[in-house]
Amino acid sequence: MSTENEGNEGTAAEAVPSVPSAPPVPADAPRGPSGSTPAPPPSPAYSPGPETEAAQLFPPTGEPAPTTSMPSVPGTPPPGVRSAAEANWPPPPPTVPAYAHHGGPVWGAPDQLHSPVGPRKRGMGGLVAAVAAAALIAGGIGGALGYWAADRNGTTSGGSTTVAASANPHDLKRDPGTVAGVAAKALPSVVTIDAQAGDGEGGTGTGFVYDKEGHILTNNHVVASAADNGQLTATFSNGKKYDAEVVGRAQGYDVAVLKLKNPPPGLTPLALGNSEQVAVGDSTIAIGAPFGLSNTVTTGIISAKNRPVASGDGSGGSNSYMSALQTDASINPGNSGGPLLDSRGAVIGINSAIQSTGSGAGQTQAGSIGLGFAIPINQATNVAQQLIKTGQPVYPVIGATVTMDEKTGGAVISDQGAAGTAAVAKDGPAARAGLRAGDVITKFNDTVIDSGPTLIGEIWTHQPGDQVTLTYKRNGRTATAEVTLGERKGDS
Repeated sequence: MSTENEGNEGTAAEAVPSVPSAPPVPADAPRGPSGSTPAPPPSPAYSPGPETEAAQLFPPTGEPAPTTSMPSVPGTPPPGVRSAAEANWPPPPPTVPAYAHHGGPVWGAPDQLHSPVGPRKRGMGGLVAAVAAAALIAGGIGGALGYWAADRNGTTSGGSTTVAASANPHDLKRDPGTVAGVAAKALPSVVTIDAQAGDGEGGTGTGFVYDKEGHILTNNHVVASAADNGQLTATFSNGKKYDAEVVGRAQGYDVAVLKLKNPPPGLTPLALGNSEQVAVGDSTIAIGAPFGLSNTVTTGIISAKNRPVASGDGSGGSNSYMSALQTDASINPGNSGGPLLDSRGAVIGINSAIQSTGSGAGQTQAGSIGLGFAIPINQATNVAQQLIKTGQPVYPVIGATVTMDEKTGGAVISDQGAAGTAAVAKDGPAARAGLRAGDVITKFNDTVIDSGPTLIGEIWTHQPGDQVTLTYKRNGRTATAEVTLGERKGDS
């Protein structure tokens, strides 16, 4: 199986979690010369919301319009079904009654009604006039109060009334449990890492403050190009930039620890969560610098746990293996090394790789398709402590070489090891447990194993000295063996 991350595609096995046949790429694969700039992402299309339909003031088409026996008089709306806007009906009440300034017949004058009913008593007319006057007075009072309220709470212009939002800063405070609240608290502790190699090539990644001494936790593939004779800088969300140096790197785990050369006072480390307690469906928040866009926040959920992932930097010799947290939070090149947070703002993983459909024409880096993978923080913390203490990683091992072929139904112990050595190390953990070349390991404790990379990822979630149970097949028969994990120091 090729563990390179570019140009390979595949799907996971149906029955058990498997290594994608196209190993996920590190979330920021090596970039071109430092002067190159990735094309900006296309602007999202704007989709307006649904319009609210105005209420119909008249019966819909096809229904008879109400009729009246009153004859048409000046000012009466013409017959037929029309909207209020078309007919300008009803007309706005005049500020001063029309008959106050005009002679001749007016709308509603008795001589225009031609009613067959005889004249009413004057007492009734007086009552109607009194009611009309009361209505006008009430309308005037209501209008005046409405204008006064609008004038105090907003502005009025050309018949339009707007309401201003509160200027009270307390009204804009986000609760700690909201995405905005978590992001506001975490962003000052996240840095954008610029790694420049001696030949001028480099890339951008992400890291976060690990402790108050100025250690920064990130991915190995983010800083590998500048680890020996390059230049590393870390830029905080406030724009302040600091030089950094590598404390230690673990290629197999894809973890690295940097230290700021002149750390600022008052550093606030991000709180570390417990990745063992994470459940599928939990909310996630990713912070990073996708395609160089620093301080980008995206959200999603935990899509799966213990996902076997093998990824590489494209060189064919720098492969890493993990039993990863899978998330659908948008992760792109540049997010590598950034924190994956839970809803409380605690770090549960380090964003490390993405599954991609491949690069399109004219593109050198593919983007997110909703399949991102993070190193569980429990594992990353163990590695970080080793690197800070000794400068080199320590790996748990079983003392056997397995093939990297996919879909083999398990991890097959090779016929021989690297450079012609024995596949099962003499006096190693596997040899003491009775394992031999050709055995097929199908389970690691209770986890089903479908390939060599899956087995390695599971082994590396443990510590040297841990006792595990291996289930294997030999000549068609199934057996188990108790194995005490050994250790290997360094990446050589």
